[in-house]
Amino acid sequence: MSRIEEIYSSLCLFTVTREVLKTPVISAFMAYCEEENKREKLKKYGEFVSRVYENGGVLSECIKKALFENENVYVKAISKDEKIRAKIENSLNFELEALSALASLTSDSFGLDMKVTGKIPEYDTEKLDVKKAYSARLSEIHRHGYGIFASTDNGEIVPIESADKITIDSFIGYGEERKKVLDNTVAFLEGRPAANILLYGDAGTGKSSTVKAVANHLFESGIRLIEIRKTQLLLLPKIMAQIAKNPLKFIIFIDDLSFNKNDDNFSMLKATLEGSASAKAKNAVIYATSNRRHIVKETFGEREGNDIHRNDTVQETLSLSERFGLTILFAKPSKPLYLEIIKELAKRKGVTMDENELFVKAEAFALNRGYRSARCAEQFIDSLI
Repeated sequence: MSRIEEIYSSLCLFTVTREVLKTPVISAFMAYCEEENKREKLKKYGEFVSRVYENGGVLSECIKKALFENENVYVKAISKDEKIRAKIENSLNFELEALSALASLTSDSFGLDMKVTGKIPEYDTEKLDVKKAYSARLSEIHRHGYGIFASTDNGEIVPIESADKITIDSFIGYGEERKKVLDNTVAFLEGRPAANILLYGDAGTGKSSTVKAVANHLFESGIRLIEIRKTQLLLLPKIMAQIAKNPLKFIIFIDDLSFNKNDDNFSMLKATLEGSASAKAKNAVIYATSNRRHIVKETFGEREGNDIHRNDTVQETLSLSERFGLTILFAKPSKPLYLEIIKELAKRKGVTMDENELFVKAEAFALNRGYRSARCAEQFIDSLI
């Protein structure tokens, strides 16, 4: 039996980390091993190398990524500090050794296996002690967690391919507002009481950017951001159940939140904010942004209405924002703050212009837009560039 056949046989016996066999690179390797026709085997090898290329071009890194993102009985037990049976531990060690062997395969290994004398597509790999790497990863599981957590689509949590890398120190102004969000999130990380937050106020003042910057700042400490749309609020119980036992801490982020009267999503968010057992996870907080302090849209006609208990109805529509433990106003900047933002952005982006001329043009730009904001300031500086 060749070395590749031995590795394939070991993979077939996987139990604890069996789901890694479904990842693109490893499943392509399995398909190669299962092909007996030489011409078809060449095609399967090409498919395998293609999958390695698509995932960075380094086989050992592909194997490590597949393993680190795998959710299995062992990693879940570790995250909950549960005792692990010896036979499960033995099975895992067997699988980690097999993955180490797989990670060590070079293009030459496949050339020998296929008895090909000519040149074949090559890929890179590096020496990897999978058992040691996995042990190190699990020792910091409360910082790294397991699986992939970024954004939500159709009830499944999937990664954001190009996440916003904005940092806290990139902002100008609104320091007090951002500090409240950061302090609350640090308290959440440390297991102290933390509030759900509503960031409301004028457009372009940095509400959404603040949430993303705080999540980026605390990423290495174990914070992850799950972004959902208002139309996905009915999926909250499913999302909460999926993350409830994960050692990471999660910010459920809802951007630009507002409701119309009788919106079904209203009730789901209200239940979650009230701590409904079916809708809330202990390792999650909800951060939402809105341009409105009272996030249920209401007309004067609806306010008058013909409801017998009109006052109760009014209180119901106004109460949702009160269920956020912390509400933070991001007001449009004053003229001095707006010009301070203009001055700093011009400096950062290398715009050289007489300061008085810069300010006059910046004010005219804002007047044309109808408002001053941090976003307006950035758009003005970009227009100069």
